[in-house]
Amino acid sequence: MSTLKEILARRPVAATIRLTVPAGGARPAPPVGPALGQYRLNLMAFCKDFNARTQKYKPDTPMAVTITAFKDNTFEFTVKSPSVTWYLKKAAGIESGSSRPGHVVASVVTLKHIYEIAKVKQSDPYCQYMSLESIYYEAEYI
Repeated sequence: MSTLKEILARRPVAATIRLTVPAGGARPAPPVGPALGQYRLNLMAFCKDFNARTQKYKPDTPMAVTITAFKDNTFEFTVKSPSVTWYLKKAAGIESGSSRPGHVVASVVTLKHIYEIAKVKQSDPYCQYMSLESIYYEAEYI
């Protein structure tokens, strides 16, 4: 059972917004502006906070962000590290994966690259328990 304090601390959620924004590149222009504007959220506060959190990454690195908008026009957001696919493409030096995965090889990635990607992704709380094998299998299908 919930206590009275927990019930009062809950804020009603208006929406959950998922975006991919370049690191250090959040601006009130599309796609960020329209997505947050329809829930009357403070665009500049989000842009400043997001850019501050992602300044350690190279510019134009695609960052997945999940924004929880509350009905009192406040928000919280979490930033995830770039996807494993993005890291694998960068390590392989290609723009896009194979047109026929499993049949045509687009490029080759060494085991050292996969190990480094796994180390980076394990710092992400959402992928903390991701194994080296799961990254290897994803690399096979690019």
